[in-house]
Amino acid sequence: MTRRALSFDAVADQYDTARPGYPPALFDTLEELTGRPLRGAHVFDVGAGTGIATRPLYERGARTVAVEPGPGMAARLRRVLPGVPLVRGYGDALPFAAGSADLITYAQSWHWTDPARSVPEALRVLRPGGALALWWNISDAEVPWIAAQGERIHRWTRDGAHGAHSASGRGLDLPGTLERTEALVPWGRRVTLDTHLANLGSHSVFQLLGERSTAAFLAAERAALLTEFPDGTVPEAYVTELTVARPRP
Repeated sequence: MTRRALSFDAVADQYDTARPGYPPALFDTLEELTGRPLRGAHVFDVGAGTGIATRPLYERGARTVAVEPGPGMAARLRRVLPGVPLVRGYGDALPFAAGSADLITYAQSWHWTDPARSVPEALRVLRPGGALALWWNISDAEVPWIAAQGERIHRWTRDGAHGAHSASGRGLDLPGTLERTEALVPWGRRVTLDTHLANLGSHSVFQLLGERSTAAFLAAERAALLTEFPDGTVPEAYVTELTVARPRP
């Protein structure tokens, strides 16, 4: 687990209140691709963070256990989802018995694992017929203002993936021994400018950049976005990329 991955601990409350959730259509698609309802399924949500994906899994009736290594993120999850079991752990060494899960989910977190370890661990823990599901919210760069913002982030941070917008194709490191099914779920939300900037500032690329440089970027970005959205409401647009993987028959 890298320093960048654990950087979220410092902004756990900001992360939970400002980061986007996931649309109901994502979970409909997940049920369709796995071929079973979430209700009653034993689900381990790995890299659960503050529980942004854990909550809808639990609310759909899944027997959900959250797995989170960061103490700050785990503390927030305990406060907001006291009824969900939580264990401290990593995807590279899952603290579960073999054959104990119907579904293992990674929402925005698979890229923090070492697939050489996390794939065998998932296969060990999954029951026959179980599945591994990975998904990411990707800012929709087909929207002109989002593309322009991505360029500004890149110029400021020198992050090749435009880190605060996330990068696509994050499931491409899965081995060929797994059968993959993929889907794209477009959606969006309208938020205040303050929430949008808090969302940006919660990303690891800015946590590592430092407070002064981050504050300077966010101030400049506020000015740029107010010219685009003078009423202070930002229409964020996303595509959630979903990959469901199983062992090949």
